[in-house]
Amino acid sequence: MAKLYFLFPLFSASFIFSQERDSATLISEVKIDAYKKPTTFISSTKSVSVVSENLLNQNTPERLLESFNQIAGARMEERSPGSYRISLRGSTLRSPFGVRNVKVYLDDFILSDASGNTYFNVISPELINRMEVYKGPESGDYGAVTGGTVLLQTRNSDNISTNLTVGSYGMLNQSFNFSKQIGKHFVEIFQNYYQTDSYREQSKVNRKQIFLKDNFQYSPKGLLKVMMLYSDLDYQTPGGLTLEQMQIDRKQARPATAALPSAKEQNAGIRNKMIIAGLSHEYNFNPNFSHFILVQGSYVDFENPFITNFENRFESNFALRTHFNYQKNFNNISLAYRLGFEGGINDILVKNFDNNKGIEGNPQNFDRIKNTSGFYFLSQKLNIAENFFTDISISLNFNSFDWERTYPRTENGNVHFKNQWLPNFGVTYLFEKGFSIRGKIGKGNSAPTNEEIRSSNQEFNANLRPEYGWNKEIGIRKQFGNSIFVEGSYFDFRMKDAIVRRQNEAGQEYFINSGETVQKGFEILLESKNFNLKNEIFSNFKFRFSGSFYDFKFKHYQQNANDFSGNEVTGVPKTTTNSLLNFTFFKKLSVDYSHFYTSKAPLNDANSVWSDSSFVGNIQFRFPFDLDNIRLNLSLQIQNLYNTDYVLGFDINAFGNRFYNPAAKRSFIFGVNVIL
Repeated sequence: MAKLYFLFPLFSASFIFSQERDSATLISEVKIDAYKKPTTFISSTKSVSVVSENLLNQNTPERLLESFNQIAGARMEERSPGSYRISLRGSTLRSPFGVRNVKVYLDDFILSDASGNTYFNVISPELINRMEVYKGPESGDYGAVTGGTVLLQTRNSDNISTNLTVGSYGMLNQSFNFSKQIGKHFVEIFQNYYQTDSYREQSKVNRKQIFLKDNFQYSPKGLLKVMMLYSDLDYQTPGGLTLEQMQIDRKQARPATAALPSAKEQNAGIRNKMIIAGLSHEYNFNPNFSHFILVQGSYVDFENPFITNFENRFESNFALRTHFNYQKNFNNISLAYRLGFEGGINDILVKNFDNNKGIEGNPQNFDRIKNTSGFYFLSQKLNIAENFFTDISISLNFNSFDWERTYPRTENGNVHFKNQWLPNFGVTYLFEKGFSIRGKIGKGNSAPTNEEIRSSNQEFNANLRPEYGWNKEIGIRKQFGNSIFVEGSYFDFRMKDAIVRRQNEAGQEYFINSGETVQKGFEILLESKNFNLKNEIFSNFKFRFSGSFYDFKFKHYQQNANDFSGNEVTGVPKTTTNSLLNFTFFKKLSVDYSHFYTSKAPLNDANSVWSDSSFVGNIQFRFPFDLDNIRLNLSLQIQNLYNTDYVLGFDINAFGNRFYNPAAKRSFIFGVNVIL
């Protein structure tokens, strides 16, 4: 039986200035930023989804999963609390944990390192005020990824708040946010503390975070931004179970075998201390010509006591992004160019030791890896008569690794991947207000990350090649009156040399190229405005529905004597549907009622083991009290409302069929805040 912890009293104080809310309008009318290339959603050539206030309200204090999984074509998985993966229009073939093959930005700054790895789990959901999710290769502005791009945005309006939340399984969350315009400076200070015992054994989480920023508008033409983020994340990893083990006890951590100790005995987990700081500057020389530059650095202290070894990793990163922008408006024509460069260096020292029950033992291997990557890009936007929109871009991408083993023997080598020209072309025609058709074609390329070149089996794989392919898609967007918005998209992505994760008998992963995949899919979104029903009892109503319908297959995939050609791509469900209903009763009580359906998916390349389908519901109640000049808001979330037995993240191609990471049963989250 789930335990519900209450702490009383709980207080949260907020002072919120009025601001435009995306949730107040249809998505077709929302403006997207597209990394400083703003446009309206209805006229955008991109395959993009906007996650604003209404969806962000659905998240628990721990993760962005609930809002992310409401997006058609996007999927966030949780192997265990604190361990997340993101898939955009595809599987998580490459990611045992973390985010790969997806580029992530935080405001102006770059969260992904030079090798393509992103520690997405260091970010508190309460820091994020808005997300833009771009599906498929974008190449020009964002570089060489085949999955997509995620833009995270922090607050841009005044807010002073402190929050305290408690819930099942010993969950406690506290945060403080100060965001205020002070003269020419917009300052934000954010602090968060989170902890939970979690549902399974060996799955506690503890996260501490501080975020600081200062946006200094020192003149009408110049804007200087400074950012610093520090995160200290410590979470245990229970490990995958076999189906039989999960059926016996869903809460247990990976048990011991005749050859290997258990996850609990070895104190398996991740300890990640990360600091990132950066400076950006934007200057408008005149209304037509501007320049942007960003410099940033980060340091990561990473520990991973695993069943077979204890890994220490020390990472230093440097990144630079700069571009010149030119735009000119004529009678019926708007023209814009961007010429720029983005690059980075990722330098890592990795030390592996024996794991003596969570303590470093005898040394195994010491290695250094240095990755240098970047891209030059040129893009053009041409709009004609406010109904024909084009976005054309091309980038030249480079990537290389240098590696050196310093213990127990000395050896070194390097891998220089072939430079890639990646074009991207998109067009949208706006037939009338609220109705557009778009088409897009682009090439993506994604090189192996450091953790794939030198994976947890501690061997260097110099033969691993980048995956690449062409994506073609068409889409339609239609607004019906001022009430309903519908979007449909069809894509066909042909990827070659797809990178696939495998496990050896010790549970260590390694990676191979799997030949060619054919990835076809249809995505839909149906969303309404917030209807004012002018009724005292049933006051307001809003709904949202999204779905992804995929046909992903290995076209050519020969692995030793096994021919997997024609098999379904591992870990990809054919169908996912998501819904969110927002009700308001008595003009006060807000109810958010959401559902997530995921069809079965193959768990190994041979397609001999499949997951079960799952149907999960969540509900949230929010009620305000007005006391003089104070508003007191109460909230109660019930996660996994129907107490479903399901898995949020599988270990695909797991040795010994240890595919399963059971998700929590029904749980409760209670919070209070006060708005002044």
